[in-house]
This record gives sequence, structure tokens and C-alpha cells, in this order.
Amino acid sequence: MVEFAGWSLPVSFAGINEEHVHTRTACSVFDVSHMGRLKLTGKDVPAFLDRICTRKLAPEPGRSFYSHVCREDGGILDDVIVSCGDGYWGIVCNGANRDKIVAWLKRQMAGRAVTLVDDTTATAMLAIQGPQAIPLAQERAGIDLSGLKRYRFMVRNLFGIEVRVYRSGYTGEDGLEVVLPAGAVNLLLPHLFGSADQPDPVVKPAGLGARDTLRIEAAMPLYGHELTEDWDSLTAGLAWCVDLTKDFIGAEAMRKIQARGLQKQLVGLELEGRRIARQHHEVLSGSEVVGEVTSGTLSPTLGKSIAMAFVPPPLAEVGTKLEVNLGRARAAATVVKLPFYKRPG
Repeated sequence: MVEFAGWSLPVSFAGINEEHVHTRTACSVFDVSHMGRLKLTGKDVPAFLDRICTRKLAPEPGRSFYSHVCREDGGILDDVIVSCGDGYWGIVCNGANRDKIVAWLKRQMAGRAVTLVDDTTATAMLAIQGPQAIPLAQERAGIDLSGLKRYRFMVRNLFGIEVRVYRSGYTGEDGLEVVLPAGAVNLLLPHLFGSADQPDPVVKPAGLGARDTLRIEAAMPLYGHELTEDWDSLTAGLAWCVDLTKDFIGAEAMRKIQARGLQKQLVGLELEGRRIARQHHEVLSGSEVVGEVTSGTLSPTLGKSIAMAFVPPPLAEVGTKLEVNLGRARAAATVVKLPFYKRPG
């Protein structure tokens, strides 16, 4: 267990590699209750979110959107999931950024008909991930999830408890994220894990260690690594979640960045050997330092040392040969296509 943003979080239960492989082959449950859960109501919410978020949000109940919240200079304050409910909008933000985002939203909503409620401590959030997650959830809950598409959600009554079920996740696998009252978690968990005497062999708990190795394989960005206030959404390689035709906070700065051209680009690296590249390790071309690693791991799925890094655009072409300074030694590295792993089908 480790302390993180005021929460006590599990790094692993049975071991990071074991939990990683189990998620890729069966089903794992991650307690992600530390993620911020905010609820917005009021007639000005759609216009407010249009100003706050980098992408257009369709007012379609049951739909979710990945977006960024940025400063005026384009620096990324956080990456968020924004969901349209029946008479409300929800935002899920990173746990370490919750206080910052709540303060930012309150400052921006001054004078608007918008009410913000922080539901984080009143609710819990579980991520049920893996190729067997959907069949297992349907069987245990008796809910038909066949029509629930990616980045959609539904509200259902489960064992007398109202739950929100999202078809989303952060592992590169199919799965669900479930939000329910905090006091109801102990009622739900036995239906997932079985009893201490008869634990379910299909679904097992997993911690933050496997969550990190899984998301790196899937090239999913992590705030503080691939995303920070020091650069913008375009530089982070996430132009698909930016709509420069609308006037969100940071749009003008990003239009200038687009016109000027990117100074650095996020790439995937495959390293020779099994040593792990860590955040801030230097990337070299010959004797010149040309970039910096943002995340790295020894991939349990691929059996290779992989990393994400920022390098100048001329060095971002797949097949480019580089090196990573691991401290006491250098490792040869090759630029490869992202993501490193994509689930079958």
C-alpha cells in the first residue's frame, strides 16, 4: 500500500506481472475510487463545458467524452472524462488534480448558472477490466450490456442500489467502470470475488502497479508523465481531442502552436535488453541529447523493454535509431509505432 493524494492505494496484491497477465487474459478489478467525481447542474453547464473543454461535447444522455482542461497558454491542467446524464453532467478527473480542477472550475463558473458538487468521497469507483469482464458482469448482475458501446454509460438498479456503469477503462482491454455509493461496495464485492473459502478463479483484484504497466503497453497517457502543465494537447500527441474551431480556454495558444509546428513529438521506443527506461531519462541521437523519456516498463505481454518519449519531429519516424541513457549505461532504442499493444479484435 502507498499514500497517494490523501488516499491509501494498493500497488499489488499477488504481484504486478501476475495481475497484468490476468487482466490481459481474464478479468481484474481495480479500486479507482481516488479519481475525482464531480457533478454539474444548471442551465449554463453546456456553454460552460464548451468553454472549459478542448473538444465539442454532444448533449446526448448516456455518452462520455475524453477531453482536456487547459490554461490560457495551452498547458494541460488535467485530462478528464465528461459524461452527459439526464439533467446533469459528470466529470471524472485525476485524483492528484482534484483540488486544482475544482478550484479552476469554480473560478471559471463565476457568474454562470452552474452548480458543482464533489461526489468523490460519497461514491466509490471500480474498474472491471479484461476480455471476460463483460460476460462476467452480465452474468453476476443480470444486466444486458451487449448494446452498451465504448464511451457510453447506463444507470441501473443493482441489488437495490443505483449504479452507473461505463464502458470504459485504462488498460487497453474491454471492460467497465462502475460508480456506486461508497457504503455499498462491501455488498457488491462478494458478487465479484466470491468468498474467502471459495474465491472466484476468473476475477481477481489488481493494484496500481499493473494498472501502470497495462496503460503503458496501450500507450495511454498519464498525467504528470505524458501530460503536464508544461505543454499542450497538440504536443502531447492528442490532437484528436482538440477542436480548434471553437473558443475554449487555451484555443488561441494552440492555434499558434499548430501554425508554428510542433517542437517535439511523443513516440514509442523499444529498447535492447531488459533494463527499464524511467521518466526523465535522456534520449540521445549520437552524442546529442534530443529528448526525454516520459514512461517506461518491461512489458509483461511483449517481453521487451518499452518506453514513451518526446523527441524532435524529424526523429519521430518509425525505425529511427536512438539511445536511452539509463544512468550507468546506454541502451540502443528504436522508434516503434504506438500503441505497443492492441487487444485482439
